[in-house]
Amino acid sequence: ARCSPSCQSVTNGWPRLYCTCAALFTGHKLLFSSSMYVLRYNLCLLCSDECFYKLEAEETEKSFSSPGYPVAYPPKVRCQWQIRTSESHAISVKFPFFHVEDDCTDDFVSIFDSLSPDESQAITEKCGQRPPSNPLEVVSSGNIMLINLIADTNVQRPGFAAEYKAIPKSELQTCGGALSASKGVFTSPLYPVFYPPAIDCKWTIQVPAGKKVRVKFTMFRMKEPGVDIRVCHKDFVEIMDTKYCGEMSTLALTSKNNILNVHFHSDESYTDKGFSAEYTAFDPENPCPDKFACASGICIAKQLRCDGWNDCGDMSDEMKCHCENDQFACGNGLCKPRMWVCDSVNDCGDGSDEKKCSKYPCFLSWRCGDGVCLPQDIVCDQKKDCADGSDEANCQACKYFKCKNEECVNKVNAECDRVNDCSDNSDEESCHCGTRPYKLNRIVGGQNAKLGEWPWQVSLHFQTYGHVCGASIISENWLLSASHCFVTSSPENHIASNWQTYSGMQDQYNHENVQRRSLKRIISHPDYNQMTFDYDIALLELSEPLEFTNTIQPICLPSSSHVFHAGMSCWVTGWGALREGGQKAQLLQKASVKIINDTVCNIVTEGQLTSRMLCSGFLVGGIDACQGDSGGPLACFEESGKWFQAGIVSWGEGCARRNKPGVYSRVTKLRDWIKAETGI
Repeated sequence: ARCSPSCQSVTNGWPRLYCTCAALFTGHKLLFSSSMYVLRYNLCLLCSDECFYKLEAEETEKSFSSPGYPVAYPPKVRCQWQIRTSESHAISVKFPFFHVEDDCTDDFVSIFDSLSPDESQAITEKCGQRPPSNPLEVVSSGNIMLINLIADTNVQRPGFAAEYKAIPKSELQTCGGALSASKGVFTSPLYPVFYPPAIDCKWTIQVPAGKKVRVKFTMFRMKEPGVDIRVCHKDFVEIMDTKYCGEMSTLALTSKNNILNVHFHSDESYTDKGFSAEYTAFDPENPCPDKFACASGICIAKQLRCDGWNDCGDMSDEMKCHCENDQFACGNGLCKPRMWVCDSVNDCGDGSDEKKCSKYPCFLSWRCGDGVCLPQDIVCDQKKDCADGSDEANCQACKYFKCKNEECVNKVNAECDRVNDCSDNSDEESCHCGTRPYKLNRIVGGQNAKLGEWPWQVSLHFQTYGHVCGASIISENWLLSASHCFVTSSPENHIASNWQTYSGMQDQYNHENVQRRSLKRIISHPDYNQMTFDYDIALLELSEPLEFTNTIQPICLPSSSHVFHAGMSCWVTGWGALREGGQKAQLLQKASVKIINDTVCNIVTEGQLTSRMLCSGFLVGGIDACQGDSGGPLACFEESGKWFQAGIVSWGEGCARRNKPGVYSRVTKLRDWIKAETGI
């Protein structure tokens, strides 16, 4: 299509576009209204013959790429690829490399199940970066497909490489059917490729009479713009008259009898990864042999029943509990560990564990010297709220965050939250950290970390012993780890040249794209105590700087006033032993753990807790860091979209034992020392 250069935009909002396209429209001037938002994406695609391509798909794979790949696509670029094939075939396109600017409002790739940019036939719209383990793969429902690349900013990225081919339409319909085995797996069409538009599949799962069917989704992702997941009126899985859509971290369902029907539907617009599900036949009299059966259909370990944590996700493991002697009976019927009573945290949810506490006569609030109770947030807000001024006594100069210009910000976790709270903007100054460049799917229950999932994780190898400890990247030149990895009975452990660091690693036996660096020096905290593990922190200076990539990134360091509240879910990662006394892991492992409040932590550690330590894990045991994880990060995700390092794996009694959670060095209490030594 050859068009005249009379394509121009008008200011104010989305423009009206005037294109005189001689080849396609025989000189007629077209007016695209700004209300036709489906065309705003394409602006003037047809008005340039420099980046317009017509491709013919065959069963032999072919390839194309964005302009300028692999260096960078040009700014303000508009490109279009029209792909056709025979009527008996559909089109499959895979992007083995995909790196477009992160903000989809500026740069994006849009794909349509047609040759026109019709929103009602959009397959997907993507931006950002995708790892090799999670490539973008799409399939048309018919014999045509349109791919657009739109770049509105001057921020340039490498773009994409694509492979396309024709596939028989019969392959699109290979889903559904009768399943009669005692267990098995079924998936959305073409999984893990994006399922095609306009597809319906029905499975009938039948198990022997007297048994029931349990279905557990190990991956579930059917996200679509503007869809209310309570209604699921577009793409969905329907089971027992209920529709499910969106992205779910857990979904397990149980049939009412020995037959279960599963219906999958995709409409004509927007598709996604779909789902993978496992089904099993079970005896309803014993649905979870040697385990507890949640109301949701999930089976959990029996010791998790009535332990105070919502392990089932629907609280069914915490209902109808008989509280043991070491537990507190909440007013709402829940049982909580007795050591949680009067710890100033509302563990029960109804406040009953904090109501009769002489230590805290004002439940979850501040008690002034004259006995008056006021909200907690009045404390140290630089205003005298109590008549006797007790709410402002013993306050630090800044309760929360101090700006570089000495200004105080009365806001919890003000740093790197994408809001300029300081007049000098110093709270947002050093925030190129704590992000994961790769777009990663949520895998239900997975413990093997995906490539690029924890880009700040480092493996430390000592001499010829292989992996010994973990560390985290905090800048191009500095790593953060634990002193006890280096201050030992052997002086050789503190010799920098005896260590090698591996960044960007997932598999201990695969060093592809891994950056290896030797150490220039090791700085252990001068107050580190080998007996108590107090001040268990070390800084490692690299011999040469790291090059940040998709799999190598720094984690954010919290300010000394940053708050990681009790009950917050964080992640511990490492190649440590998979069980106490076991072998170290080959693949990087991850585990979700909860921060435990200091009162409880001090009780379970028998008074060994110092202000430089924090506990994280589960009092019931079962999930914990272990030998070989030492020095690794405890990473917590904030609403700002940033990952912060709350702790450093330090010590613990065994691994994953009951009432013996992991103990971590508290980074906030050691933040000033880190800054003094590194300038970070």
